[in-house]
Amino acid sequence: MSDEFEPKFDASGLLTAVIVDAQSKAVLMVAFMDAEALAATRASGFAHFHSRSRGRLWKKGESSGNVLAVERILVDCDQDALVLECRPAGPTCHTGADSCFFRQLEDDALRPVNT
Repeated sequence: MSDEFEPKFDASGLLTAVIVDAQSKAVLMVAFMDAEALAATRASGFAHFHSRSRGRLWKKGESSGNVLAVERILVDCDQDALVLECRPAGPTCHTGADSCFFRQLEDDALRPVNT
């Protein structure tokens, strides 16, 4: 196992990125990064992703102002997934929720997460 960072992008050129709150460790969102998004994130200190729906680089919060300041990037053993520990500047989810994971599955229904 090498100490060199050699990300293993999938056939679509993407890595899975799990975004967690740097303080609480709550899961905020899951997104995808290509080489351009990873480079922009490392250079700026703010989370950038590859938007599959828009087909382009996307800075989280570019229109809402709810950016994610990256404190640390964790790399899994295979270097094909990342965890970004971030400080969110406002809600993370486009719905206005703090996290994209605000619902839980109960039987076949989605219910609000009990906090």
